[in-house]
Amino acid sequence: MSHHIPEAVIWCLAVALTAVLILLVRQRGITAGVRRRVAQLEESLQARDEEVRHLVGVRLPAVAETMNQPVPLPGPLDERLAGTVFAQSLQSALELFTQAVDKAQARADQSAKAALKASMRALQGLAHEQQLAISDMQDRHDNPDVLRDLLEIDHANSQFGRRAQAIAVLCGSWPGRQRVASQLTDVVRGATSRIRDYRRVRVHSQADIAVVSRVVEPVVLAVAELLDNAARHSQPNTTVEVSLQPVHNGAVVVIDDAGVGMDGQEVQHAVALLSGQRVVDVSRLGDPPQFGFPVIGVLAARYGFSVSVDTRSPYGGVRAVLFLPSALLTHLEIDGPGTTPLRHPAATDTGRGGSGRGASGAPRSQQPPARSPERPPCPRSSPPDTRTGPPTTPPR
Repeated sequence: MSHHIPEAVIWCLAVALTAVLILLVRQRGITAGVRRRVAQLEESLQARDEEVRHLVGVRLPAVAETMNQPVPLPGPLDERLAGTVFAQSLQSALELFTQAVDKAQARADQSAKAALKASMRALQGLAHEQQLAISDMQDRHDNPDVLRDLLEIDHANSQFGRRAQAIAVLCGSWPGRQRVASQLTDVVRGATSRIRDYRRVRVHSQADIAVVSRVVEPVVLAVAELLDNAARHSQPNTTVEVSLQPVHNGAVVVIDDAGVGMDGQEVQHAVALLSGQRVVDVSRLGDPPQFGFPVIGVLAARYGFSVSVDTRSPYGGVRAVLFLPSALLTHLEIDGPGTTPLRHPAATDTGRGGSGRGASGAPRSQQPPARSPERPPCPRSSPPDTRTGPPTTPPR
């Protein structure tokens, strides 16, 4: 029996050795798996660290930058984190930051608009007081040189008042002037009288169409902004051509300039502003701020007309078309009973064969001819509304 003992020992050693080998192989596999898992965890941790740095250094600043100018927002750095709880947490943090930025931007815009509105109303009041003083001086002085200088001051004051009026409208105010129904030709001439380069404007057609009283001042302001834009973006030796055309369901004012025109992106941006469909942020109007198209868009959306600038002018610049639907138009009996020619409050009557009136509506005394070119007339208006609060009854 003793000769079986070595065999048993050998078998036991073989079994033990096999078991040890199996354990070693298994342990090696486990160790390799642990190492791979550790490497994956380290890589994931590094990716998360990079993602957090990307969030703080790139994505959040991009959200803050949208307060000044719309920019595309960058996405996550590592796509492998998409759908994970970590990625969802980062997105939640980004959304909270975006909401905070939007609220801060809205508060800043409201504060800026409130401050601008109050300031512009005060300036409108000062401009009106100055207009009354100019009109009074025109009534009292007969010297042609004095009258010529007063016309220049009057013209500068009208531009000043228009700019204050436009900014106030952009900040939520009403235009602030009530006018009687006026011929479309007089409306365009009144708008022409409010721009610096009024001598370059040529109105070619005489349309027997009138604008209803509630939209006379808004249309005057909108056309003035279009004319000013056309004049400023074209050479001083060129003209701005204006034509008035009745159409099937309304009338249009077509303004052509010989300027540099706009590229596709500029046209797209202008169309968005002129639609009046989005809230205008006064802090995003450029440096210096460009108020023209935003103001026109606000007026168009509020009063029911439309403006387009997506057509190229035959003179190489931009063609602006202001469309007035039939609901905003009427017909006046020219020189009929109870009608009075519409005139700019500060304009003289040299060469027009009529008796002028000051801003208060009182007849003016006879005046000698002035030697400077006369500005176009402007529809009659009441004093501008300079109240610091919103009007209790807005114009209809």
